[in-house]
Amino acid sequence: MEFTAQQIAGFIDGKIEGNLDVTVNALAKIEEGRKGSISFLANPKYNHYLYSTESSIVIINEDFVLESDVSTTLIRVKDAYTAFAKVLNAYQKATSKVKAGISSLAFVHSSANIGKDVYIGEFAFIGANASIGNNSSIYPLSYIGENVKIGNDCLIHPAVKILDDCLVGNQCTFHSGVVIGSDGFGFAPQQDSDFKKVAQVGNVIIEDRVELGANTTIDRATMGSTILRRGVKLDNLCQIAHNVEVGENTVMAAQSGIAGSTKVGKNCMFGGQVAINGHIEIANGVKLAAKSGVAGTIKKEDVVQMGVPSFDHKEYVHSYIYFKKLPSLVKRIEELEKELQNLRNS
Repeated sequence: MEFTAQQIAGFIDGKIEGNLDVTVNALAKIEEGRKGSISFLANPKYNHYLYSTESSIVIINEDFVLESDVSTTLIRVKDAYTAFAKVLNAYQKATSKVKAGISSLAFVHSSANIGKDVYIGEFAFIGANASIGNNSSIYPLSYIGENVKIGNDCLIHPAVKILDDCLVGNQCTFHSGVVIGSDGFGFAPQQDSDFKKVAQVGNVIIEDRVELGANTTIDRATMGSTILRRGVKLDNLCQIAHNVEVGENTVMAAQSGIAGSTKVGKNCMFGGQVAINGHIEIANGVKLAAKSGVAGTIKKEDVVQMGVPSFDHKEYVHSYIYFKKLPSLVKRIEELEKELQNLRNS
């Protein structure tokens, strides 16, 4: 399929600089662009590629200032990254084959409620009293337990496990290996140093437009619910423990983990491998740099923290100057102590 610059500009509400009629039929990174492809530029680190790329069209921010002439056609928009994401989504829909129907190799319990235009792939399991909403897709080898409710327009990739009694909203996407509703990590210490398992009888509630990366796990609550509010986005290999609540539109990069009963506010952003202690609260809009460790409640909204234990990122950067100098500082102190001792002995 080919599209002109004019058609794309209309789709993303952009302004064209260059050939209105140039056509593209492929997507490419700006540094790998070739004739007939469309790219985007949002990160200043890649600015220099704009002047050498062979892409026929490049989407850029409307305030980008050219340093020299370019050979490509430009489409200026308010946010190049968001605009290109819109193009990517449209391309995926146009090129993807729509799956439909229920495979004869799938198991669907007779009491399950299956909506309209649902796809259920080979060796998927749909348990008793489960409900699958309209236009949702359950890919092969996935397990949907008893009493699970899945909303409309959900995409459940292969080998996802959603265990009994969990609730999923509309327009959710779960990537391969996701496990929702596994037992929370609850063990009571005994006098003989053994541990007795505490039954986990709650569930998981996932609201609308949540996306979970591959092999992410969301534990069921001990009692009540573990909750992911609408718009939450988790990367691969994240761990959400029992009775955690994650606020609206919070995002976490890979390998982040949250211990039990912690409440995370809305619009938070966590880098990779962030670790958050249990039974604390994180205010709205908090940003945590990669590998931060949060030991206690963060009450102030919209702060940026880093380090272990985490504290204000500006203070951390200043402190790090001294962290790096610790060996030489220790050596100087030892030398001064020796000199002081010599003076005392003289």
